[in-house]
Amino acid sequence: MKAVMIILDQAHYSQIEKDLSKLNIRGFSSWKEVYGRGSGKGEPHYGSHAWPSVNNAILTMVEDDKVAGLLKYLKELDNESANLGLRAFVWNVEDGM
Repeated sequence: MKAVMIILDQAHYSQIEKDLSKLNIRGFSSWKEVYGRGSGKGEPHYGSHAWPSVNNAILTMVEDDKVAGLLKYLKELDNESANLGLRAFVWNVEDGM
């Protein structure tokens, strides 16, 4: 099992939330108004007058065989609107309760 943390511009949120179901990924937790700046060329997302946009974050636990499809989908979405910012991070998790 993998944990996938998706950091996304707020403009992507409703689309990704809807498409997780299409990818047969049901469970997730999300945070709104996440502030930060990308490590490369990313524009700051501070929710301020100078930098008004904000990020959201989604954390989902995904079976190993679904990770590649999710990452492919996210990469394609990011390529459509690269200026918005979208990143995903994957790490191993152990099954819980």
